[in-house]
Amino acid sequence: MDWDNLRIFLALAREKTVRAAAGGLGVSHSTVSRRIDAFEQDLGVRLFERLPDGYVLTPFGEDMMQTARRLEESVNGLERRVLGQDARLRGDLRVTMPDLLAAKLLMPDLVAFGESYPDIDLEVAISYTPFDLGRREADVAIRITRDPPEMLVGRKIITYARATYASRDYLSRHDPEHAPDSVTWIGWDDRVRHPRWVRESSFPNASVRGRMNNAMVQLAAAKAGMGLAMLPCFMGDTEADLLRVPPGRPEPAWDIWILTHEDLRATARVRAFIDFMADAFLGHRDLLEGRLPQT
Repeated sequence: MDWDNLRIFLALAREKTVRAAAGGLGVSHSTVSRRIDAFEQDLGVRLFERLPDGYVLTPFGEDMMQTARRLEESVNGLERRVLGQDARLRGDLRVTMPDLLAAKLLMPDLVAFGESYPDIDLEVAISYTPFDLGRREADVAIRITRDPPEMLVGRKIITYARATYASRDYLSRHDPEHAPDSVTWIGWDDRVRHPRWVRESSFPNASVRGRMNNAMVQLAAAKAGMGLAMLPCFMGDTEADLLRVPPGRPEPAWDIWILTHEDLRATARVRAFIDFMADAFLGHRDLLEGRLPQT
């Protein structure tokens, strides 16, 4: 049995739509449809029911799913152990991280890593959804979290700080210190009128308007003068159009971890990337911990 067919079968069983499975596999949706149809024809059984809202496993498909998962674990484990013995500073390296770290902090360091290790082909996969390193969806994960998965190994690098920001123009038209009711918060994706992050702020009674559940979009909204935004200091303090809203004190926010799978920790290019990025983060310590505010 062709392992590639089983890999496509597993992706479709997990994602339940051809388009989503194709996106995860990096192939066209027509390739997924064609391979699944041919796989079912070769087996002489139907693995999926085609429903209007997606693909659903048949009883035989459910049975195959269990066997395919065990095979996938064995194949991935073998690949990780082989890669774990790789002492060469060359080859592909896939790293996943949130967009705010890549775009607002680490891009010069990623460039410097590429210049220092020209034989390592670095791929940066931007995602807020955790990739499964056990399934080789990525080799290294840089994550903003307080509770990293137990099955991964790595280190906590730093705890970054956050503060409240608004545009210079917005603060020229509103006076949060003397008229706190005149300001509004730019909301995240919570639905309560005064979520915890507002109640614990310096402006607990200010209204919350709008919802934008992405830090990069929050940053753009604050710069455009929509209202107050709670942002990481490494984002807000580097924007000339933004100021910290008085009293302007930074507060600890989230931890940043660099993680990999146990089987890959000895791989030369994985180890080189982790060490390089750990040093890069610490080189940004003052900015990350909120000691470099705009004036």
